[in-house]
Amino acid sequence: MASAPRLKIGLSACFQHADPTRPLFTNKTLQYVEQSIAHWIMSSGAIVVMVPCPTGETARGDVTLQHYAQWLDGVVMHGGADVWPGNYGEEPLRDEWTGDRVRDIYDLALVKAFAEVGKPIFGVCRGLQLINVAFGGALYQDIETQHPGALQHRNATTYDQHFHDIHIVPDSRLAQLYPGMPRARVNSIHHQGIKRVAPEFVVEALSEPDGVPEAIRLKPAPGRSYIAATQWHPEFHTQGSDTLDDTAILNDFLAACHEARGRAPVQPSDKPVGLRDRATRLLRTALRRNREVAR
Repeated sequence: MASAPRLKIGLSACFQHADPTRPLFTNKTLQYVEQSIAHWIMSSGAIVVMVPCPTGETARGDVTLQHYAQWLDGVVMHGGADVWPGNYGEEPLRDEWTGDRVRDIYDLALVKAFAEVGKPIFGVCRGLQLINVAFGGALYQDIETQHPGALQHRNATTYDQHFHDIHIVPDSRLAQLYPGMPRARVNSIHHQGIKRVAPEFVVEALSEPDGVPEAIRLKPAPGRSYIAATQWHPEFHTQGSDTLDDTAILNDFLAACHEARGRAPVQPSDKPVGLRDRATRLLRTALRRNREVAR
């Protein structure tokens, strides 16, 4: 019997914006993926496809994020730059916390495209923050500044070797994936974090002892896609270490992708639950402008 076709999993792009001082690809916009997260998804046998942003000064053709959402079985939202506070109704408290507004527009539209057709979405670090904002939540622009007494959640020197403990919420899906494990140790590489959880999402893990949300999930309901995220990087787990094993998290997401593949195609919804649509409007405007310039 022939084996089932491999899953095709999208991976959101990271951005390096045009830089006239860069010796290679001088003044060109670069879109890329970090190797660890691609290899993490591929470890299951899935095929990873980076989903490039379809807009920009060099844009050509009519390919959209909706085409990728229809073709792929699910998407993973990459870590990276801060989320612009304007996306959740705030002004940046410092210039260095402005984030990447161009990438935000792309990421928000990518989440919307997959949510509209009921395809699974998993977020990592920035991906968790972006998903929370996309569905109406808000962030701490800087945990250390805005959450007195909080743990150190980022150490620039130790980077992925900086860890803290989490409390896994009882009876949550994450607790089901790790039975008999009320606490775990995870890496911590972020200075922003969830301040207000998006409506219709539940918190599945909290950092100890400061209570910053570390894992969220969209409440299951008919017609909703699987959407879950972790603040830590599961792809950075080293086999044999004392940090939380990433296997169950990856398998849970991929099982949802298999299930979604087996369902009848979902017609795009005009308004996926609670999802802000500002990014999609801006992307459509950019695409229209590109077509007008091409003419």
